[in-house]
Amino acid sequence: MPVEGVLRVGGPNTAVAVLTTVCATLWGLTACGTSPGANNGAEPGPTPSPTAAAEVGLPPLHAGFDYQIGGSYRPPAGVRIVSRDRTAAPAPGLYNICYVNAFQVQPGEEKSWPADLLLRDTNGEVVVDGDWDEALFDIGTAAKRKRIAARVNEWIDGCADKGFDAVEPDNYDSYTRSDDLLTADDATGFITLLSRHAHARGLAIGQKNTVELAGLRKKTGLDFAVAEECGEYDECGEYAEAFDDRVVVIEYTDTGLRKARARFGDRLSIVRRDVDVSTPGSAGYIRRTR
Repeated sequence: MPVEGVLRVGGPNTAVAVLTTVCATLWGLTACGTSPGANNGAEPGPTPSPTAAAEVGLPPLHAGFDYQIGGSYRPPAGVRIVSRDRTAAPAPGLYNICYVNAFQVQPGEEKSWPADLLLRDTNGEVVVDGDWDEALFDIGTAAKRKRIAARVNEWIDGCADKGFDAVEPDNYDSYTRSDDLLTADDATGFITLLSRHAHARGLAIGQKNTVELAGLRKKTGLDFAVAEECGEYDECGEYAEAFDDRVVVIEYTDTGLRKARARFGDRLSIVRRDVDVSTPGSAGYIRRTR
């Protein structure tokens, strides 16, 4: 589902000191205020050299967690980590993760992107994630990855400017829905660009789902994991091992919550939400930790 004020949830396999730096020094004009609309997708400047994670703030281990990407509300007692959409404000006094739909296009926004940055099949038709009606970005070449990242990095800048602590780029696994037009290497190449920029802005960056790539977290620069339904699908252990237990878990069924808690309740940050991730007062609202 779309990010802009409406829920976007991926599937189970989809999904401190701050480094201060002068933007222009690391990123040149590409990421320092140049609007993506101004050049209509023109080729950006040279790729920045890799930036270490340095001392970005990481999510606390085994802490109370709430997933609020469907709408913000006052976090329940005991919550220390909150994930909210990039259009929202962070929750005061907590560790805030900023949700960004990074690998797919919001429904209805296809025309705001240069046509050649949308993935197309052999017939020239745009490849769409049918579950959410979202066109896939064409991250199949280094040049296109840089152009798409230039715009997504502006969203990451917005997260940093608002005071978020970390960013959660969704749809890392979109290559698995690309009809074999994209590869895991394309996905890791793109997420690495986002990691560099997030770290340069003092933000940690989380791996959203995509358990099959968890072992590459050091290569890609990812700092923690946001895992949907890892209890339901018996994947929590792989995330826990790859990210040293720095994992926030969202389950959408009571069975998934029980399984996640039974094995990892004393190690990971786990919450049960309704699949629409709705707000209190909504008919379908569910939030449980037991």
